[in-house]
Parts: sequence; C-alpha cells; structure tokens
Amino acid sequence: MDTILAICALLGGVIGIVGAVLPIIPGTVLSFVGMVCAYFTSTSTLSSGQMWLWGIISVIVITLDYILPAYFSKLFGGSKAGITGATVGIFVGMFTCGPLGIIFGPFVGAVVGEMLSQKRPLSEAIVVGLGSLLSFFVGTGMKLIAGGFMMYYIWKDVIMLIKQMW
Repeated sequence: MDTILAICALLGGVIGIVGAVLPIIPGTVLSFVGMVCAYFTSTSTLSSGQMWLWGIISVIVITLDYILPAYFSKLFGGSKAGITGATVGIFVGMFTCGPLGIIFGPFVGAVVGEMLSQKRPLSEAIVVGLGSLLSFFVGTGMKLIAGGFMMYYIWKDVIMLIKQMW
C-alpha cells in the first residue's frame, strides 16, 4: 500500500506543479492530494498540524486565484468585458499557441474585450491587458510556490520510504 500511496503522492505533486501554469488542471488541489497521500505512508514525517496548515494555505491560494483576476482588472480600470476577454484569451491562447498563449492570451483577450465592448482607445485597453498579465503572473507564482513547498514535503516522505525499502 505504501508504494501505491508514494506513486500517487508523486503524481499529485508533479501534476499539481504543472497545473499551477495550466488553467485546466487544479494544481493546488492536486498538490495537496499528493501531500495527503504522502502523509498516509508508513514513513511519513508530516504531522497533522502541518497537514491542517497546508490545507488552509491551499484554500487561501485557490480562493485568491479566483479573486485576483477581477481585482487586478478593476485596479487597472477594466470592465466585465475585459475580464471575459481575458478568460477567453487564456483558453484560446492555450489551444492555439501553447505555453506562450497561456501567458499572452489573457493580455490579448482583455485588450480586445475592452476595445470591442467599451470602445476604449488602444492605450487604455493595453493598461487593462497589463493588469490581466500581472494577475496571471501573481496567481501562477503563488500556485508554484505553494506547489513547490508541498512537493518538497512529498519528496521528503517518498525518499524516506525508498530508503526503508532498500
């Protein structure tokens, strides 16, 4: 059973880090699930207090990831059309341009959304697009940091299990 838990823990951690960048994959959730799997191995060094702490951190990161785009859009003068454009831009960019599309799709989508719906000049729409881009970097950075720390704990526990098996 430990081997299955260790494999699930590693998969959850790795896919969770990938999910920090790809909006389709719930990265923080998968990283935490991986950590839970590591916690239940016989060689785990994680305490229940650490699990509660990382559970709370995960909920905060997930919540902020949903709040930040709207916050940054409003902060940079964006409208609902800009937010919608940024959301559409993520998916269009991801499927048409790959990794660069994930980064620049929200920017282009927010600019197009603002220009079409709000009839804003290009310079104002670009400012809103930059807010969308900044939101992506902050949200992704937050998820990568949380996922990286959780992966550290997963790796530490899995290595303990491997050492015990050999």
